[in-house]
Amino acid sequence: MATGGCFDLLHAGHVGLLDSARRIGDCLVVCLNSDASVTRLKGPGRPLTPLADRTRVLQALGSVDAVLPFEEDTPAEVLSLLRPDIWVKGGDYAVDDLPEAARVRAWGGQAVVLPYLDGRSTTGLARRAARASAAGAAGQAGAGVP
Repeated sequence: MATGGCFDLLHAGHVGLLDSARRIGDCLVVCLNSDASVTRLKGPGRPLTPLADRTRVLQALGSVDAVLPFEEDTPAEVLSLLRPDIWVKGGDYAVDDLPEAARVRAWGGQAVVLPYLDGRSTTGLARRAARASAAGAAGQAGAGVP
């Protein structure tokens, strides 16, 4: 079984997805977007966490058996090499909307969509951190702190 994504700032939504995915199968491989791939998908300033660190954090999770970085924008080529029985993604869309679904079905596998935990996203975390940082800087400037 495999799943994939950027996993830029690992949060409770990611951990829930990975734990749920691992319970479906007997081995979980995480296909991880490279730094260049994350930048192309998410824009300038991303990733917030470099590939080596994202890989290390994912490998430390008990639900993850292996991490396989890829350079492309989608894990299509990696999936063709792995040929997992199950491809798991998190989200609130139909399985047929997954670009990888047809590829996985080609060798008899299936795609599964697991629900996200509401309110958990890397983008949301980054925005909250930026607001908190800006508020802290404004507070320090107002207090005469250099």
